[in-house]
Amino acid sequence: MSPHSPHSPRSSHRRRNRARRRIALAAGAAALLTTGGALAMTAQAAPEGETQTKAAASGLNGPYLYLGWGNPPEATKFMQDTGTEQLTMAFILSDGGCAPAWDGQRPLTGGQDEQTIKAVQQAGGDITPSIGGWSGNKLGEACKSPEELAAAYQKVIDAYGLKSIDIDIEASEVENAEVRQRVIDALKIVQDKNDGIKIYLTFGTTTKGPNENGQDLIKKGAAAKLDVAAWTVMPFDFGDGTTDMAGATKSAVDGLKDQVKAAYGLSDEEAYAKSGLSSMNGKTDVEGESVSPADFQEIVDWAKTKKLSRVSFWAVNRDRSCAGGGSPGDSCSGIDQKEWEFSKILAGYGG
Repeated sequence: MSPHSPHSPRSSHRRRNRARRRIALAAGAAALLTTGGALAMTAQAAPEGETQTKAAASGLNGPYLYLGWGNPPEATKFMQDTGTEQLTMAFILSDGGCAPAWDGQRPLTGGQDEQTIKAVQQAGGDITPSIGGWSGNKLGEACKSPEELAAAYQKVIDAYGLKSIDIDIEASEVENAEVRQRVIDALKIVQDKNDGIKIYLTFGTTTKGPNENGQDLIKKGAAAKLDVAAWTVMPFDFGDGTTDMAGATKSAVDGLKDQVKAAYGLSDEEAYAKSGLSSMNGKTDVEGESVSPADFQEIVDWAKTKKLSRVSFWAVNRDRSCAGGGSPGDSCSGIDQKEWEFSKILAGYGG
């Protein structure tokens, strides 16, 4: 996207959007220290020993909420207003070495991010952290062995008693075959160590399904016998003149399903159940490409017929129209829409 973005043709517009995210991180980190409870809730993790929400039990369907920029809403009020039961919290990166930190800067515990997660959990919600994204230093590259990488992932799981993690593998992390293998091997270690943990892998796509990097990632996962809860594509930023975003999303997920089916030896129904999508609300990073509320409603309705195990979008921060009809950015979608319209469409999706 604009932090959680794909992947295929790399337009200069998208690069500017992503670069803006990195510039915003320092300001976002400072804002977290001053806004207290207003930013104190954004995530998705069931504490150990507690019952997961119905949505979490069926799949990861929380939209992304990013505290690093874009005037994020106060999460518990947002959840009450929209009926959202879970959120995907972005992004965990390398702290410069083989250790996880929020945006590569803020510690896992003892700070605003942990307070956010606990607040959401105490309110009956659930969070899943997203590890990776387009920008920044990736753990998959910073950690030099599967064992070291698995230990880094484990620190995140243990910090919050998580039942699920999302690995958003993009840019140089997904483009390197050695790193792809390291991520898969590390996740297999994590899965074997954590009974019942749900693992989601999120990556870019073409309109016809994953490119060669995504295909290889799925094949490596199957070879390692990694049971991924949902291989998830991000069907936007195609950069090829696509205007029918609902149709392109369906064909991209169909292509993903075919890859999962072939790699794991599954039926169509079983492969759809191991597949998912994460869209982008409103105008994307590519000129002329836009996902409307009607498009997203069509996408969600179609996903229900296929029983996808994950449906999400980037990002809650943008789920509102721009003041005065301004340009899309970190805080608005750039289209005519109601506040939290995409989130309300997604709320309650059970796969």
